[in-house]
Amino acid sequence: MPVMTYLEAIADALRIEMRMDESVFMIGEDIGTYGGAFKLTKGFLDEFGNKRIIDAPISEAAIIGAAIGASLNGMRPVVEMQFMDFITCGFNQLVNVAGTTAYRWGIGVPMVVRGPAGGGVGANPFHSRNSEAWFVQATGLKVVCPSSPADAKGLMTASIRDNNPVVFFEHKGLYRKIKEEVPEGEYIIPLGKARTVCEGKDASIICYGSAVHMAVEVAERMKKEGVSIEVIDIRTLVPFDEEAVIASARKTNRVLITHEATLTGGFAGEISARITEKAFNSLDAPVKRVAAFDSPTPFAPTLEKAMLPNADIIEQELRELLLY
Repeated sequence: MPVMTYLEAIADALRIEMRMDESVFMIGEDIGTYGGAFKLTKGFLDEFGNKRIIDAPISEAAIIGAAIGASLNGMRPVVEMQFMDFITCGFNQLVNVAGTTAYRWGIGVPMVVRGPAGGGVGANPFHSRNSEAWFVQATGLKVVCPSSPADAKGLMTASIRDNNPVVFFEHKGLYRKIKEEVPEGEYIIPLGKARTVCEGKDASIICYGSAVHMAVEVAERMKKEGVSIEVIDIRTLVPFDEEAVIASARKTNRVLITHEATLTGGFAGEISARITEKAFNSLDAPVKRVAAFDSPTPFAPTLEKAMLPNADIIEQELRELLLY
């Protein structure tokens, strides 16, 4: 299998789907001639032409609205947000229109809104938000947060083929940071299926996106001391693999949940509630959460680093959990 970066794996999935299905097209700001802000669509215009790689004006509302109209007419648009922070400018179209159409009209809206999210790269408050929890509550949308190149490719394929609107968060800090073997050709991972990254018996870390790599680092540190930590990557927030999470909680009896998004209103709270409701009798300690401070993301690297979760903080909280 070829070795790909996270960015290359997403681009590979997009190319394969566009080659296989002429109804798939892309629309976004600077995705054609420029090749995208992160060069993810570099070369796409040459291969697919300007009718399928559409450089749009700087209007997220217009871009998402056009994609909704196209999807209702038999197309499968993939929308690129130059940064996922700016999805707020198209919030009404995505949440109130795309997210409710299946309920109102009984028809699908097969479209993907994808783009870079997350912090850790000194990109300031306007380019660093982890906004996935907003769309969990916006019923009718699916929410995907891959952590690895192979998962990114497989989940992107599933998202494009899904008949519901999907919001696909790509952590920009992972784009070129991680590499792994990725299956060649057509590859799909079903939405709503968590992945057990590490098997363990002493405690569970439930996570997704960039936090998966922090959790694995902590699990490897603890393993040297004879402590067995299970790491579950939920991969998709909607649909949510509750069965896998509850099973892990019942297996290890201690749970820590972590994500890069802010603590208050973050998805960790929902996971914690599900565990408390359905696996309370199996717990030997209260569920812990590790997340970012409730703050806009600072521009200064030292302040941003202090705001975001990291492996050291997760390890400290995990040790307290194990001693409870």
